[in-house]
Amino acid sequence: MKRLLSRSPRVLIAAAALLLAGAAAGPAAARGKGKVEQFQGLAVEVIGSGRPVLMIPGLNSHGDTWRETCAALQPARVQCHIVTLPGFAGQPAVETGAFLPAMRDRLLAYVAGKRLKRPVLMGHSLGGVLALQMAAARPDVAERLIIVDALPFLPAAQNPAATVDNVRPMAEQMRQGMEASDDATFRARAAAAIRNMAHDAQRTEQIRAWGAASDRRTTTQAMFELMTTDLRGEVARIRVPTLVLGAWAGFKPYGATKESTAAIFKAQFAKLDGVRIEMSEAGYHFLMWDDPQWLVAQVRDFIAE
Repeated sequence: MKRLLSRSPRVLIAAAALLLAGAAAGPAAARGKGKVEQFQGLAVEVIGSGRPVLMIPGLNSHGDTWRETCAALQPARVQCHIVTLPGFAGQPAVETGAFLPAMRDRLLAYVAGKRLKRPVLMGHSLGGVLALQMAAARPDVAERLIIVDALPFLPAAQNPAATVDNVRPMAEQMRQGMEASDDATFRARAAAAIRNMAHDAQRTEQIRAWGAASDRRTTTQAMFELMTTDLRGEVARIRVPTLVLGAWAGFKPYGATKESTAAIFKAQFAKLDGVRIEMSEAGYHFLMWDDPQWLVAQVRDFIAE
């Protein structure tokens, strides 16, 4: 079991480090268009009316990641606030010292500026990390959290004893290598990394195209910060019901099992009181595409509780 727990997360980290998931028009893009507003570099599309749900996509991802999920949730009378982060998927980059704290603060400012009363925060991958940071910094900001295939400290999936200090040299080397790569090498590595991110080949191609539209410096900085941000202790400050939806099937060829991956999630969220963790049976990283009925059912029931 120890060997299985070390092999599959190693592949997960390598894939995440090179993941270039961004935004381009695709099958989902034609559905349910709303008004897009710019707010401190964030592009936010508002769809529907009712209970506010702030939807944050992952590394290099566009808000279209959430479009079909939003449409499926409309019978629940929700108002989707679908975010695209600056520098990702064609959205203009912004100058920040540290990317994740800056995005956390801008998202919190958006919630306050738009007077969203305790929205549901729903984040995928990097977006899930941001949702955790928002709720830890401002325990009163959200009514509920929904975290889709994100961990509080990614390197600890491979080594539970990992710390920010001992991971930092590897993360810095990764950042320097990504920034120094020529375009052909950079995109070839990204293409290899995204093979197990979604079932459908058309979705995978969409992910590849989305990443090509992203700002490389923003991508590498965000990935560096993901590797050196440890929220395992900070999640104890979160005081709202939290649902975590995890994926494992994409790494089955490398020895992962549903049980071994669920154990990683449970260990990382151990300090989050009352967290509920559910694992998809067959979905890859983009669960909203690969296991949409399951994900929407989980989200709808959780919001309705």
